[in-house]
Amino acid sequence: MNPLNNPVKFAVIAGAALFALLAIVLSYYTIPEGHVGVVKRWSKAIAQVEPGLHFKVPFMDFVEQIEVRQRKNVEELAAATQNQLPITAKVSINWTVNVESAMALFIKYGGLSQFEDRILDPKLRSAAKAALSKFPADQLIRNRQAAVSRIMENMVAELEGFPVTINSPQIENIVLPPVYAQAVLQKEQARENAEREKHNLERQRLEALQKVNTAEAEASAKRLAADAEAYKVTVEAKAEADAIRLVTEQLTQSPRYIELQRVKQWNGVLPRTALSGDAQVLLSLGADAVGKRAD
Repeated sequence: MNPLNNPVKFAVIAGAALFALLAIVLSYYTIPEGHVGVVKRWSKAIAQVEPGLHFKVPFMDFVEQIEVRQRKNVEELAAATQNQLPITAKVSINWTVNVESAMALFIKYGGLSQFEDRILDPKLRSAAKAALSKFPADQLIRNRQAAVSRIMENMVAELEGFPVTINSPQIENIVLPPVYAQAVLQKEQARENAEREKHNLERQRLEALQKVNTAEAEASAKRLAADAEAYKVTVEAKAEADAIRLVTEQLTQSPRYIELQRVKQWNGVLPRTALSGDAQVLLSLGADAVGKRAD
């Protein structure tokens, strides 16, 4: 009998085929990168699966995806500084779910959004307020990193034992009362001017010291040059004196020393008078006679 002629049988067969097709379609699923899957059977978490293709029991198993990449939460809050100045701050926190504990987080908190609402955001507000209260307003403007480090310390302590990792907080903005903001700006300007003047004074001091050192070096060089010249003169004078002494000693020991002295003292002119054989007669020599005598 042809089932097409029986509407009831046709409906049953069509329904069974549709059910089988639907069961096949619902028996597999995929988990994208950066996520893990929590498999629930009759609403009870029974397994955690990694990214990729997986199979499940149709109509019994359902899968919740949990992101394990870095997430960012931002909070705007009112706080007070160390000097009780009211401020408005915008802070953020980067954090990640520990992969191996994703299923535990789901079981305990019901998912990421509920964990953020119940745990993370309140603790971020508390940690930020506590950190900001430790610093005066001008320091928060000048050096936010110190407050950021304090927020990090507070968040790590607050979330110890939770299945998450705190990566890095940030203070994205701080709003001061307008009057105080102007005062802080003027104070910072004065501080920068003072630092600039201090730098200029130090530079002038170093330049003056350099000039003094240069002058001292030049004076020292001149003094050394003068000492060297004086030493040279002294050595030369001593050498000349020693030479004269040696010559004198040698000559005084020579029988021709007196003759040498006479030669040194002779002016090159021959005598024009001479004694005759008679010691009482002084003869005058003419130019010719002198010439012949010279010959």
